[in-house]
Amino acid sequence: MKNGLKLPCKHSKTIQTRLVLPPDTNHLDTIFGGKVLAYIDEIAALAAMKHSNSAVVTASIDSVDFRSSAKVGDSLTIEGFVTYTGKTSMEVYVKVTAHNLITDRRALTTESFLTMVAVNEEGKPKPVPEVYPETEEESKIFKTASVRRENRMKRSSVKDS
Repeated sequence: MKNGLKLPCKHSKTIQTRLVLPPDTNHLDTIFGGKVLAYIDEIAALAAMKHSNSAVVTASIDSVDFRSSAKVGDSLTIEGFVTYTGKTSMEVYVKVTAHNLITDRRALTTESFLTMVAVNEEGKPKPVPEVYPETEEESKIFKTASVRRENRMKRSSVKDS
């Protein structure tokens, strides 16, 4: 155990709800992908800050899968939690769900994995507590985290060569 502290995934769970408004959308009345990315980055930072009790920086956005779109008037639920930790880094899973409040139709719109790094007052990386899963969803994501970590390391080594 790092720092002698181990926290459940749910400790970092953070949820926001937002309304899709006309200025947030393109000519098809669907939300801009960049707007969704900003929401994803924000919720990942909040979840990582809750887990680490420190400031964090975004190290990478590993993947973003846009599965469906959200339209003007939909409510967006953005949910994130820490799924895996390294010494100073945290993998955060974020999912975005659109809800048409008139028809009650719900759809998963986006899933993403980000890596956040905890930093001290000088902006230097600092150790974070370990994380452990409790639910089926958390366990499934936790078990596949090492593969995503390997892929991140491979991408990083390609950039360095």
